[in-house]
Amino acid sequence: MNKAEAKEKQHKSWTMVAPGWGKYDPLMRIWAAPVTERMIALAAIREGSRVLDIACGAGEPALTIAERIGPEGSVLATDFVEEMIGYARSKAQARSLSNVEFRCVDGEVIDAMKGSFDAVTMRWGLMFMPDPVKCMHCANTALKPGGKAVISVWTEAANNPFVTVPLGVLKRHMDVPTPPPGAPGIFALADTDRLRAIFAEAGFSDVAIEQISLPMADFSTGAEYDVFIRELAGPVASLFAQLPADTQAIVKQEIAREAEARSSKPGRVYLNGITHVVVGTKPHNQA
Repeated sequence: MNKAEAKEKQHKSWTMVAPGWGKYDPLMRIWAAPVTERMIALAAIREGSRVLDIACGAGEPALTIAERIGPEGSVLATDFVEEMIGYARSKAQARSLSNVEFRCVDGEVIDAMKGSFDAVTMRWGLMFMPDPVKCMHCANTALKPGGKAVISVWTEAANNPFVTVPLGVLKRHMDVPTPPPGAPGIFALADTDRLRAIFAEAGFSDVAIEQISLPMADFSTGAEYDVFIRELAGPVASLFAQLPADTQAIVKQEIAREAEARSSKPGRVYLNGITHVVVGTKPHNQA
């Protein structure tokens, strides 16, 4: 699969789950709050900051940032799925946020004003980019000298049962090929050495990586979790859609049972995730 085909595949899968991101936004804002807060802190975002948020999805962390920076600051939030942007824009209007602008644009070809942003953020988007270096180079170009880019990506599969549970079930019912090295995917940037290399190649210095554990599923039943993960996770949704109807019914039941068995809290379906949070600085001597 070439990069154009990979990009089209990603676009299709995330368009499919855009309604789910709108539906589960209240839960995701709560669960992801520790990541959002840490990203804001590492990016040194404050009142009056000008921020570029790439791959904003249904609006986070762009909307939280917009609330923090006040009317003197501004956020340019981008995503390559128009349906996601639609949900984000409606939420901004509902929260009376006039300091955030949304654009439907590919994160690898963003043509933002050169050297005009204090910070760039990207939460759980870079690992789905066919060319993550190109994306981070765009981020570097958009930053003022001394500005910071902060991104989050998922650590290795063993740390993230919230997504390996359904993927494990799907693999029992269909051929799910292992992505080749460098291919985009949910665990594509789990390796910290590769992350550091991407940031370095894109021109960043003082790169630091830390991990945050967070709940990514907390439901009363496995059936609730099954609906959630199939409506929210693009890779899961796209694979599930390829199954015949009778197999889909079986897979739903197996995902629910497996989630209940793997839960780390008795009486609930609780599955966690561990994400990398990476920060890099644009050197002051870069134009």
